[in-house]
Amino acid sequence: MPIFNHHSLNLSAAILAGGAAGLVSGLVKLGWENVLPPRTEERDATNPPQTLLQQFGVPAKVTHATYHYSGHTLPWVSYVIHFGFSTTFAVLYQIIGEKLPFIKKDAGTWFGLAIWVAFHLGIMPAMGTVPAAKDQPASEHVSEALGHVIWMVTNDLVGAEVYQRLVAQSHHR
Repeated sequence: MPIFNHHSLNLSAAILAGGAAGLVSGLVKLGWENVLPPRTEERDATNPPQTLLQQFGVPAKVTHATYHYSGHTLPWVSYVIHFGFSTTFAVLYQIIGEKLPFIKKDAGTWFGLAIWVAFHLGIMPAMGTVPAAKDQPASEHVSEALGHVIWMVTNDLVGAEVYQRLVAQSHHR
């Protein structure tokens, strides 16, 4: 596997492919968290996206804003942060991975684990958004680590397929 790919990058295709992948993978990660919830209900009363926004001065009445669907109360602000994070990293992964193929090794498994380590064990605990890694339960580490792998593999599969289709379409015009 070459370290640097010399083919030209179709930036608009990479952004669109990463955006599509980020939306799909964001849904996959939400589904994963319904199967293996990373946090207790008590810790999710104010979830990490809400905590982060509150750390930046956004009032709780905004961070806890909800909508209602099918008898459920759902945290739309948390979803904006969740999908924003997912889409941002999927776009970056798609762009960087086209130029540096080693990033996509093993369908993004290692990249997903690196994001988990960086954010859930490093940055967010350092900011006080979540407890220190040693104070998080093992069940949270398992859910988040596996969830980040599944999230990034989804980004890899969807992003690659959409990118290839968009590039092929642009060559046929």
